[in-house]
Amino acid sequence: MRDYLKEPHRAIGDGVPVEGYFLWSFIDNYEWMGRYQLRFGVFYNDYEPQERTPKVSAKGFIRIIAANRIV
Repeated sequence: MRDYLKEPHRAIGDGVPVEGYFLWSFIDNYEWMGRYQLRFGVFYNDYEPQERTPKVSAKGFIRIIAANRIV
């Protein structure tokens, strides 16, 4: 995720007016072709009890937001 965030940071340094950044998905999305085997997002979804658990990437993104810089 840090590598992806470096590009908007570089663009800002080049004078591009970047107004925001969105992760592809804040929660795992369904991959219909993968029959739910592939999981994306920064939260793990446990389908049965409908619980979401932050992945390591979510915790990293929280640190980046809190610091307002790539950490």
